[in-house]
Amino acid sequence: MRFPRCGTGHDHDVESYAVGFARPDRWSRERPAEQATPWHAVEAHRPPSELDGEVELAVCGAIVQVWGAQDWQRVGAGRTACAECRARTAVQRPLSRVR
Repeated sequence: MRFPRCGTGHDHDVESYAVGFARPDRWSRERPAEQATPWHAVEAHRPPSELDGEVELAVCGAIVQVWGAQDWQRVGAGRTACAECRARTAVQRPLSRVR
């Protein structure tokens, strides 16, 4: 993803996404989070491990806590990932096996 104007010290390109978890104490009454899809993508302008534990804004706008040890390419393909984050980061679900 390319950003036209980025602040000093930040890269213009997002090279990776960290994984964020929508914590119940961070949910908004005006925009309740779906408990079925608590995992979100967070733009990582530095290594995701450095963001571990920080509260950040997800790609979809949800407020989440970053889990730096998780990989968005893996978590984002799962059924508990936010559909909007998955669409915005172009993460595809794996095809099911033919039986």
